[in-house]
Amino acid sequence: MNIAVWFIAAVFSWVIGGFNPAITLSKAIYHEDIRNVGSGNPGFTNFKRVYGNRYAWFVLAFDLLKGAIMSLLFGLWISSFNYDFQLGAAFTGMFVMLGHSFPIQYKFRGGKGFLVLLSVLFVIDLPAGLIAVAVMVILLLTVKYMSLATMCALSVGAIMLFLFGCNTVAAIIYSVCVLFMIIRHKENIKRLISGTESKFSLGKSE
Repeated sequence: MNIAVWFIAAVFSWVIGGFNPAITLSKAIYHEDIRNVGSGNPGFTNFKRVYGNRYAWFVLAFDLLKGAIMSLLFGLWISSFNYDFQLGAAFTGMFVMLGHSFPIQYKFRGGKGFLVLLSVLFVIDLPAGLIAVAVMVILLLTVKYMSLATMCALSVGAIMLFLFGCNTVAAIIYSVCVLFMIIRHKENIKRLISGTESKFSLGKSE
């Protein structure tokens, strides 16, 4: 195994994954750290609830793009060394998520990584990604809990990787990442159980 290839992919993915638009925009535009307001999570949902729609979609787009672009580029690069593309994409996606969750740039205080994992899922297997989005949309339109929708969507996506014959190691790596993301939602899970979790809407928070 060419260790240098995997090491380079891991380091670059961690660093790029650490760039967080929610933190950057909250400081630049509103002169406060998103990690100190609302739920404290530097992600799309909390940014939207605290500051509204105006810049929230930039947060969503950037987090999706960094996961998709990094896993695609490094997946292709790793596959050029005769490794499996899906394995390279999943490996890269894992480190983008870790960079997003524990960013070097922000003293290792980052987000939960849902959008990153969703975009990486599309790169690994497009049908699995489409099914995950369908599950998320259905849950958002019915129960309206973003946290529940994201956890269920990515869990279903991980299962689909196995059912669709994805590279087994890639599917395992991705499933571990989803489990990590769910653990990061532990406070949301507590609020879901107690009935105090906030609902999500495209317009304003409920």
